[in-house]
Amino acid sequence: MTYANGRLIHDADSHLMELDDCLDPFFDARMLARFHAHPKVRARIQAGVVKARAGRSLAAHADPAFRAGVDANMLLRKNYEAHGAFIKADRPHVVDWLGFASQLVFTTFCLGNFGLDRDEDVELCYAAALAHNRMMTDFCSVDARLLATAYVPLEDFERAKALTRESIALGAKALLIPSWCPQHHAPSHVALDPVWAMAQEAGIPILFHVGGEDKLSPVYKQNGLPPVPDFHGGDDNFTSVSYMPIPASVMQTMATLIFDGVLDRFPRLKWGAIELGAAWVPGWMRAMDSAAHAFMKNETRLQKLSAKPSEIILRQFRVTPYPHEDSGWIVRNTGPQVCMFSSDYPHVEGGRHPLKRFDEALAGCSAREIEAFYADNFIDLMGAGLAPALRRPLQAA
Repeated sequence: MTYANGRLIHDADSHLMELDDCLDPFFDARMLARFHAHPKVRARIQAGVVKARAGRSLAAHADPAFRAGVDANMLLRKNYEAHGAFIKADRPHVVDWLGFASQLVFTTFCLGNFGLDRDEDVELCYAAALAHNRMMTDFCSVDARLLATAYVPLEDFERAKALTRESIALGAKALLIPSWCPQHHAPSHVALDPVWAMAQEAGIPILFHVGGEDKLSPVYKQNGLPPVPDFHGGDDNFTSVSYMPIPASVMQTMATLIFDGVLDRFPRLKWGAIELGAAWVPGWMRAMDSAAHAFMKNETRLQKLSAKPSEIILRQFRVTPYPHEDSGWIVRNTGPQVCMFSSDYPHVEGGRHPLKRFDEALAGCSAREIEAFYADNFIDLMGAGLAPALRRPLQAA
């Protein structure tokens, strides 16, 4: 019996826990030394003490006694200790044990593209993204149930188009973009329309993920009090205060995309916000409707919208609630077609029993709403990125 216990469940958020040399085999040779010499890359490695953690984990995963305990500890071991966290041959067994029909797979080490989007070296920014996309598609190639995400910076129009084309050719099942605004133009700029057009033609979604948003100003931490520990024991990840602005960037970016007509120009293109929470969505939908109503008289772009912003959201936008949020309340106040399940495997934040937490939160929902949450909304989001055989496979007993 699997963890899913025969239920049809698609997982909208899972991760790798890459080693610090994970991109080396996939980097263009002339750019690799420049990448490792970049101060933002060095800082990322040092801040995450990636080498130390990975070194211990490599030894553990080679230990027969450790591997003998894989099944008993599948949801207990987290991050680098988790099965299939960075050894691609192990990951299919994870999906077998979980019993999920598919897993959308994101990076951990490369989240935010090392800050290179907001750097003067645009060539390196896109070279790092390409190496990431090659690495992700290679890892996921071991099993069709693993759906690789490819990162596309929006800073340079021509490079974004070229990278989108190459990422689709590599076999990426979704395109990941930052929710922060590019440095010199809006994310809705018409010169980015070829990116959206290629994604729509390929039938794959555009996604946002935590890590690509504008962060809390560090000045908020200067409160004269001791540092507040995060999930991992340090103060670099999310705390109660830094948690609050997580969705702010995606709220602004998606509103801009809707108001400027991008979703109407590409009505078959689906968008998703992953690991950015969802409790903000009901009020945000209503705020956009209010803005459209208030400014309709003066703004031609609003007059041209095909529907109210909230209705466009229902048509084209999907989100993953956090397990600590009241998913049932979110479903009731958005609509049954918006929310999706995610495990966040193997991250600590996903918890040791994600199905239990979501099932409890959805207890007041109808069977149809629950089925949409665990499967149908993800199937709708992924489109051609999810092979027909994976959408509703026969469930194991």
